[in-house]
Amino acid sequence: MTLQQLKYVIEIVHCGSINEAARRLFLSQPSLSKAVKELEAELGITIFIRTSKGITLSTDGAEFLGYARQVVEQAELLEGRYLNSAPSRQLFSVSTQHYAFAVNAFVEMIKKHGADEYQFTLRETRTYEIIEDVKNLRSEIGILYISSFNEKVMRQLLKDEQLLFHPLFEAEPHIFVSTQNPLAQKASVTLEDLEAYPRLSFEQGEFNSFYYAEEIFSTLPRQKSIQVSDRATLFNLLIGLNGYTISTGILSEDLNGSDIVPVPLQADEAITVGWIVHEKTQLGRMAHVYLKELQAIVDLYLAK
Repeated sequence: MTLQQLKYVIEIVHCGSINEAARRLFLSQPSLSKAVKELEAELGITIFIRTSKGITLSTDGAEFLGYARQVVEQAELLEGRYLNSAPSRQLFSVSTQHYAFAVNAFVEMIKKHGADEYQFTLRETRTYEIIEDVKNLRSEIGILYISSFNEKVMRQLLKDEQLLFHPLFEAEPHIFVSTQNPLAQKASVTLEDLEAYPRLSFEQGEFNSFYYAEEIFSTLPRQKSIQVSDRATLFNLLIGLNGYTISTGILSEDLNGSDIVPVPLQADEAITVGWIVHEKTQLGRMAHVYLKELQAIVDLYLAK
């Protein structure tokens, strides 16, 4: 087993494809596949499960990846200390529901800790895909919420996929509306106050279960309902159509401007936002850095 082989495995997981990893490593695809198969044979485990749809990490592979990341990081520290070697390209991926604070933390991580060379990935995506990304270690961390409505289903799903949920903060529900919306002047609103306005939510694609919805009370019928796929579009529609969406109440004026405001929603419900990780792997250095920045930003918002 060589350090280079460990780096190969890490790159394949990061890319989600042997072909793409080979391209970035300046290797032929057969050469990279051979190196991985030799490593699997030496260790007596299957690291990657190969199917017609691509590759995924096996259970043994997920555990191996955690150790591989640690070994590579420690080797780079040694090289930097004694050989004056420049650190290799930093790698980190996070998948998240559409939260501005998750983006803020990503920005701060890069500003404070980004080296001369790095390859980071931030995926604002659907709930099911967040779970799949972390399950297959395409992302080290996933960010999503649990409520009383979806808790039983979500916790069982996470358990089945060998994922651990770590609470980040608990929030009372709020709505986001344009400053021009009459609801913006209220100290708080009720579900009945919202009936005349378009409800905006994030579509969940093929897995459009109520349990995967990013917004609580998604089962309540509404005469006006619009689904979107990205945060910028949703905020544009909040302004253009006087719509609303339900979220945590944590809003970044730096990223989203001052045209959107949170208003408390009177409801007997709470939102627990947290991060998920595969139980068989250990987080790399940049994942720990990101979580530290994430917690700092959340604490700052909650203190306001």
